[in-house]
Amino acid sequence: MAHIFAMLVAAQAAASPLPAPADQAAPAPQDAQRDTGRLGAAQQGGGDIVVTARRRAETIQSVPIAMSVIGGQAIADTGAYNVNRITQLQPTLQFYSTNPRNSAANIRGLGAPFGLTNDGIEQGVGIYVDQVYYSRIASATFDFTDTERIEILRGPQGTLYGKNTTAGAINIYTRKPSFTPEARIEFTTGNLRFVQAKASVSGPLVDDRLAIRLSSSITRRDGTIRNLRTGEDVNAQDNQSLRGQLFWHATGNLDLTLSGDYNHQNPDCCAQIFARVGTTQRPVSRQYDALAAALNYTPPSRDAFDRVTDLDTPLRARQELGGAALLAEWDLGPVSLTSVSAWRIWDWKPSNDRDFIGLPITSVSANPSQQEQVSQEVRLSSNGRNTVDYVAGLFYFHQTIDTQGLQVQGAAASRYLLNPTSANASNPAVLDGLTATNTIGFKNTSAAGFGKVTWHIADKLSFAPGLRVNYDRKTGSYGSVVTTGAGAVLNCSTTAQAASSVTRDRCSTLAPQVYTPAFDDWNVSGDATLAYDVAQDIHAYATYARSYKSGGINLSGLPLDGANNPILASATVKPETVNHYELGLKTQFLDRRVTLNLAGFWTEINDYQATVTNGQLGVLRGYLANAGKVRTRGFEFDSAFRPTSRFNLYVNGAYTDAKYVRFVDAPCPPELSGGTTATAGQSPSPAGTPGGISPANCDISGQRLPGISKWAFSYGAEYDLPARIGGLDGQVYLGYDGSYRSTFSSNPSASAYTNIKGYALGNVRLGFRGEDRLNVFGWVRNVFAKDYYELLALQSGSTGLVVGQPGDPRTYGVTISRSF
Repeated sequence: MAHIFAMLVAAQAAASPLPAPADQAAPAPQDAQRDTGRLGAAQQGGGDIVVTARRRAETIQSVPIAMSVIGGQAIADTGAYNVNRITQLQPTLQFYSTNPRNSAANIRGLGAPFGLTNDGIEQGVGIYVDQVYYSRIASATFDFTDTERIEILRGPQGTLYGKNTTAGAINIYTRKPSFTPEARIEFTTGNLRFVQAKASVSGPLVDDRLAIRLSSSITRRDGTIRNLRTGEDVNAQDNQSLRGQLFWHATGNLDLTLSGDYNHQNPDCCAQIFARVGTTQRPVSRQYDALAAALNYTPPSRDAFDRVTDLDTPLRARQELGGAALLAEWDLGPVSLTSVSAWRIWDWKPSNDRDFIGLPITSVSANPSQQEQVSQEVRLSSNGRNTVDYVAGLFYFHQTIDTQGLQVQGAAASRYLLNPTSANASNPAVLDGLTATNTIGFKNTSAAGFGKVTWHIADKLSFAPGLRVNYDRKTGSYGSVVTTGAGAVLNCSTTAQAASSVTRDRCSTLAPQVYTPAFDDWNVSGDATLAYDVAQDIHAYATYARSYKSGGINLSGLPLDGANNPILASATVKPETVNHYELGLKTQFLDRRVTLNLAGFWTEINDYQATVTNGQLGVLRGYLANAGKVRTRGFEFDSAFRPTSRFNLYVNGAYTDAKYVRFVDAPCPPELSGGTTATAGQSPSPAGTPGGISPANCDISGQRLPGISKWAFSYGAEYDLPARIGGLDGQVYLGYDGSYRSTFSSNPSASAYTNIKGYALGNVRLGFRGEDRLNVFGWVRNVFAKDYYELLALQSGSTGLVVGQPGDPRTYGVTISRSF
């Protein structure tokens, strides 16, 4: 019971790391990791959960960083087995995904542009697994296997971490090899033919010298949407993973951990289906209802929560990801030296239906990618408690990505895409088979030196400045060759288009382009934290951080000028500059049975990197631009109460006010798109302006950022009673976990058509936890069967069609787990 309560408490640290009293002494890292996954005093709100957010073992209460912790047992009991699912437990974390490649994680509304993924930029939220940096959110969409705990750090990180991240970090720690033999098994089954099995085993190979740990998981589930065309269910799950670790206690002061993992996913995924139709500025004859009628097409349902579709392109989200890492930890007495060496791969083989309906408009849309990365981090940190403590490190990272894009237009493309006034609109052969073959390459090199010192000015006061020097270089190549259905290479020169209306119409749909963008830059960033112990269990801190998010290059194709040439001015984007201010207060009282933590923050970003969509249907091309200035501010509270030893409850909340301070050349919302005239309250910019701005762009300064709810909460409770079942002593328990988020925008420019109404979700569980470490419980998720959208998106081309990604319906099942 108590472990659920404490491991869901978002613990914003608030004080200098003063010497811990005897009853608060931090356990050694190995013991700390075991504590976060089991029952114990540390899980009952005592503040003794141990974390390594500052690259040393400390109690969460003593770390002056706004952070949250979820333990491994809480992950299992709440069904939060991947990054997407933990958003229901953490109000400040947002995760959006239309498929694994197009995934984004945000903290406090910041981290990644909202929309299509662009390989040429970096994420603002860092993902680390056992201290190894994962360069793509997509490569972290695996199921959690044998996870010890997850730390979610909010606000800029970089003076303590290998890779600079401007919004925060998600640190995932797996269980380590043990010299005491142990094993864990977990099996879950539920409706939609849901099956999930996890197992791990650990023990010594050589007593007190060499230990091994092996773990694996399998997750399978039928899809939640029925494709009436194929008779199959889509948006399914099909994941497998395997992980192994060898721990060598080489000498009395040197430990080496060699790890390797492999993950394979191959679900029929990911469908976005008919949600609604809005009105745009396009001629009525070129909006969705008229286009569909002209082709005698009717969607199988105009209600997304009927959960049916008729997509005519097979869906696939196959990916393989894995790698190896070597962690060396050398205790040199007054200092410790840590080295993290890693190599990782990610192989992506998708298939999408990018016209979102059952007409053969875009018959193929896929961007298979292969990524490889190597990283090396070395850190030197002081040991024990000193007047001045420090961490200093060096970091190197190199990444390559190769992508083979393919887009093929279908038999309905001419009628759907071309202006009815064109003589070719009624000729399917003009666009049928029109193919763009895109060859994309990317190289990314980053190197940094970083460090942070903590000066204990007095017993209750400390000052901790940090500094980072960073270098980034990105180079890329983009080449798109377009061929006709007959296999001829398309020539989009001005002369060729003038000579043929067929060529002109083909070039307006898919146009060849070649460019080789490059970016490199140095920057210096830093932070400073002042922390003060008001009393033994009341701590306060104040932080200022100046941070940078590296500039980038556009690798999804550039917007075109009037002659169908790429506008090279939009090939690169400038770095983001971040100024971050934060105040925090952490309290515990009533013999530590009550925890109440508060944090307020104000973050301003200049040259904010935003995704803009340009082109017609079939040219769904996201490119990046600097959006001027963004500001996000808000406050968070985390509270937990343990009135008795058998009853615990928690409530966490966040208010986030995030808006564009200045974005004068943004893409217009659908209501104002498709035309060339301005509407009251909107300021269009002329065609051909720098950055490839298309006609009738809008000034959306003052509007809120997409994907962010002003209010978000997570809450829950658990109650248990002693029981004896089948001769086994234990507890019967009843638990509830809920979440709420208010309305948010699902489009870069706010639109009434793409606002997602606020919703609340609830999950319940009823089970028996035996003293022999047996746990059996039934669960129901989305217990109230709430219909809600995870995302809404627009069919490209200003047709007015809005498609949606419905959240999971009510699901239920049984979980059995046992530790030995």
